[in-house]
Amino acid sequence: MDLGNTGINSVGKPLTSSDFDKTRPSFIFYKLFIMKIQTVNYQDYLQQIPKKGRHILAQQTQNEILVYQAFNPNIARYAVDNQRFGGSHYSFNRMTWIKPNFLWMMYRCGWASKHNQECVLGIWITKTGLETILEAAAYSSYQADIYQTTDNWKTDLTNKAVRLQWDPDHDIYGNKEERRAIQLGMKGPILTQFNEEMICKIVDMTSFVKTQKERIDNRQLKQLKVPSESIFKSKNDDLNMFLKLD
Repeated sequence: MDLGNTGINSVGKPLTSSDFDKTRPSFIFYKLFIMKIQTVNYQDYLQQIPKKGRHILAQQTQNEILVYQAFNPNIARYAVDNQRFGGSHYSFNRMTWIKPNFLWMMYRCGWASKHNQECVLGIWITKTGLETILEAAAYSSYQADIYQTTDNWKTDLTNKAVRLQWDPDHDIYGNKEERRAIQLGMKGPILTQFNEEMICKIVDMTSFVKTQKERIDNRQLKQLKVPSESIFKSKNDDLNMFLKLD
């Protein structure tokens, strides 16, 4: 699953979509190529990420960002086969949550061991799509510095279809960290928009997840790998202030 180098163009710089004719098959190959998931050794990962604060940690390319969800095998199989969600087992009437941070997803799904969360999907979406989701979010809990009154907060909850939560991130053993991790719940029209307009690629990561869990259980931490991640911030300063990013 490691990508390695993202590719180099004729002047020695990393490839970007502008290096390709988007009407030709080579561009499709390029999109698939850059959206492979890159992994790093866990100890190296720990050196790359902040120890505390609110951060959107995610693997990202120039225009895409990786988020995670965990589902039962029926939903996951349909999503991977069709590169979209749907089928008789998936409901667009329920709220569904995405998480950009891999270890936060692992804590929530128990490394693909919890009921109805046995399959972990890596979902590449556009960064503009993520910003659309963030801009449509209301905090799940009252934030006095954002809303001033509980009535304002309740109105925001009523009017917006995305829920935003900052929760303690967790280490590989499930212990709480000082750092906070974001998760975003979607329902209604924005969930349909997510499915039809924002998704670039869906990858089944279940085998990778189970292999890493075995390494943790066997105390083989030198062999433990996780997806590499970096801090995402919007170019919209007002949005960053709303998110209370550090």
